Amino acid sequence: MLLFIGGPEIIVVLLFIVMFFGSKKIPELAKGLGKAMREVKDASNEIKKEIRNSATSIKDDLDITK
Repeated sequence: MLLFIGGPEIIVVLLFIVMFFGSKKIPELAKGLGKAMREVKDASNEIKKEIRNSATSIKDDLDITK
């Protein structure tokens, strides 16, 4: 949650990242972070799809028995 993070805090975090990793590594880190976030989102969507398919299948099975 970003409710309690303001401008000064973000600047401090960014400065820490630059000092810790160096300015040449930041694009590489951002690319890796973006790729990881995309993979998590894709996996989440796949899980949601499987749950919907299972729920539909169960509902169809219950409707047949009525």
